[in-house]
Amino acid sequence: MSKDKIIIKGAREHNLKNINLTIPRDKFVVFTGISGSGKSSLAFDTIYAEGQRRYVESLSSYARQFLGQMEKPDVDYIEGLSPAISIDQKTTHNNPRSTVGTVTEIYDYLRLLFARVGTPHCHLCGKEIKRQTVDQITDQIAALPSDTRIQLLAPVVRRRKGEHTKLLDGARKSGYVRVRIDGIVYDLSEEITIEKNKKHTIEIVIDRIVIKDGIKKRLSESIEAAMSLTKGIVTVLMPNDEELMFSQNFACPDCGLYLDEIEPRMFSFNNPQGACPDCTGLGFKMEIDPDLVMHNGDLSLLQGAINVLGFNAITMENSGIRNLFTALAERYEFDLNTPFNKLSDDSRNIILYGIGSEKIPLKYFSNGSERIYN
Repeated sequence: MSKDKIIIKGAREHNLKNINLTIPRDKFVVFTGISGSGKSSLAFDTIYAEGQRRYVESLSSYARQFLGQMEKPDVDYIEGLSPAISIDQKTTHNNPRSTVGTVTEIYDYLRLLFARVGTPHCHLCGKEIKRQTVDQITDQIAALPSDTRIQLLAPVVRRRKGEHTKLLDGARKSGYVRVRIDGIVYDLSEEITIEKNKKHTIEIVIDRIVIKDGIKKRLSESIEAAMSLTKGIVTVLMPNDEELMFSQNFACPDCGLYLDEIEPRMFSFNNPQGACPDCTGLGFKMEIDPDLVMHNGDLSLLQGAINVLGFNAITMENSGIRNLFTALAERYEFDLNTPFNKLSDDSRNIILYGIGSEKIPLKYFSNGSERIYN
C-alpha cells in the first residue's frame, strides 16, 4: 500500500466520468467546484465508501451485524486507503453543550480513542497510573491508624436507573446483611423500595472492621469478596464518612489517587461521569457581579445603594427586605445609613454573600403587634 498518497483509477460513481486522481496522504485536502461537479461523489461515495467497506470487512461476522456497510463503489481500484470516518455537514444545534466536536460526531471517536488507547497519569505527581494487586490494597488499608473503624463496601451499581430488586435479592441470598443506597445504609431484612426512574448508587456492606494487629487475613478476604462483585473495586468508608476508593484497575501508589475503569463516558462533558462538577459541562458559570448589584456605592443602603429587583424595597419604611437588613445590621453591628463603600469588608461581604446557615431574629409588625421569627 502506498504510504504517501491515495491513488484512484476509473472512478465512475454517479456523475464521475472515469476519473483518475492522486491525493497526498497526511494532508488537509479540499475538493471545490460548482454544484453537480462530483465533489460528494468522489469524497463520500467513492473514497470514504471504499475505506469504510474495507474496514468493516476486516471485522468479525459478529461485529459486522451491528454496522451498516456501504456498497462497493463503481471504481476500477483505489490504493493507499486506511480505515476512514466521515464528518457530514450539519446545521447548528441549540444545545449549549454542543461544540464542533459533538456536532460533527468526531468527539465520539476521540472519547473511544482516549478510553481504549490512552495511558492514564496522576494529575498530582505526573506518574503513570497502574493496576493494584489485592496485597497492595490490603497493605494500604492496614496502614490506617490503629483502632480506626471502617466499613468495606462493594459498589455493585453506580449511577444507574432501575429498581434493582434482583440484585438486592441476590445479596440477601448470599448472606449479606446491609446495603448502602445513595449514601443511606439499609438492613437487607427490611423491605427496600427504589425509585425506578432515578439514577442510584448501590453498595453492599461486605464487612465492618477495626484496624489492629493481625487483621490482614480477614481484610484480604473481605477485599477479595468485594472485588468479586464489582470487577475489581472496593470502597472504604471511614468514621468521618470520608470514602477511599481502591481499584485493581488504576491507582497511583504514591498519591493515593484512584480511578474507575477508563470508559468513554469519562471523557464526555455531556455525561455526569465526565462533566466538570462546577459548570456541569457548559464551560461557564452564572455568577453575580457585585459591581452590577451596587447601583451607587456612595449611597447608603437606605438611600438605594442596592438597586436590584426585589431588594430595592429596602428604601421603603415598611417592607420585609428592610426588616431583614435591619436585623442583619443589628446582629453584625453596621449602620444602614453609612455609605456602602465606607462599610467594613466583613459587612460588605455579609450584605452581598449572606451568612450561611446561621439564623438571626427578624422583627416585624402584624395587626399592631411586634412579632419575631428566625
